[in-house]
Amino acid sequence: MEIYLDNSATTRVFPEVAEFMTKIMCEDYGNPSSMHHMGVEAEKYVRQAREIFAKILKCESKNIYFTSGGTESDNLAIIGAAESMKRRGKHLITTSIEHPAVINTMKHLEQEGYEVTFLPVDKSGVVRMDELEKAITNETILVSIMHINNEIGSVQPIDEIGKIIKQKNPETLFHVDAVQGFGKIPLYPKKAGIDLMSMSSHKIHGPKGVGALYVGDGVRLKPITFGGGQQDDLRSGTENVPGIAGMALAAKMLYENVTSEAEKLYELKERLIFGALQTEGVSVNGMDPGTDLQGMEGESLRNAVKSAISGTAPHIVSLSFEAVRAEVLLHALEDRGIYVSAGSACSTHKPEPSATLKSIGLDKSLLDSTLRFSMSEFTTPFEIDETVKALGEIVPMLRRFTRR
Repeated sequence: MEIYLDNSATTRVFPEVAEFMTKIMCEDYGNPSSMHHMGVEAEKYVRQAREIFAKILKCESKNIYFTSGGTESDNLAIIGAAESMKRRGKHLITTSIEHPAVINTMKHLEQEGYEVTFLPVDKSGVVRMDELEKAITNETILVSIMHINNEIGSVQPIDEIGKIIKQKNPETLFHVDAVQGFGKIPLYPKKAGIDLMSMSSHKIHGPKGVGALYVGDGVRLKPITFGGGQQDDLRSGTENVPGIAGMALAAKMLYENVTSEAEKLYELKERLIFGALQTEGVSVNGMDPGTDLQGMEGESLRNAVKSAISGTAPHIVSLSFEAVRAEVLLHALEDRGIYVSAGSACSTHKPEPSATLKSIGLDKSLLDSTLRFSMSEFTTPFEIDETVKALGEIVPMLRRFTRR
């Protein structure tokens, strides 16, 4: 039995996507910059992919640029914007719970002489609007805030944030890392006041090594990659045609049923949390800070959980297990064929405690006792029930072993 609950790290490619990409790699393998027939056919796949994204995001195809993934999209958006606008100001704003692709890019720019404000978040992982408004000045050239946190599943009020930014300083650009939100919760850049938005293929059942960046009308970025001038000279390099086409097909398939799939994921999330809370010493992160599930049971608990997760990401659950080391529990679950993670996959090789968990004020004793469970369209109720059953057996056993 294999139960894969690490979909925020990466997802299984849709079979249709793999088949489509194989055809392109083996039959329509021309360089999209070539002028002959095979090049024209290859370029057609890239053009069609842009049109798919434009339809999904309700923008123009000219607003879409393809990259090697979410990390490059974040880097291009942040560094490209900062370098383009540095004569107007050198102040940047982000949050304390961003993905390393944003946090480390901001730290790099700090070393280059930029000033960066890292906004705090509340206990549920949501940015404080008053702190954001207070931080924006005439020197602020860019605000970068993620849509959905990759570790705890908190959802930022992007529409409200966009309004605050544009009201306080209309010239400030707004970048959104939508890597975890794209394909789960629809977000329309123009409507939300977003100037730049990053997306990743392998989080939406597409191939690894492909990403996309929405660049709003009139937004100027300095390129960070130089070469043959592809993609309006903003992102040089021969386009990854099969990857781009595969990502576009995956996005199209997801957005055909995005609402119903989100409802299904919320049901699975409720099922997992309710089941996990039957084991003593388990707590949930990333929910409304006013939520108090202590002492509840049965339908009262189920209804409280359902209410508490309504404003969170449908696919991510962060659970803390008192007196149990996350790494030990992770491998105990792995022995049963259940795959989860101890935070962001991009930072698992670093021993430091999660910056996100510290930012929400999680008790120090739980920083090394927290696991992330993340679901996808392939996840079934049976798999969730088996996971709950395994937790109910493994967690008490590990606690007894620890006490010895």
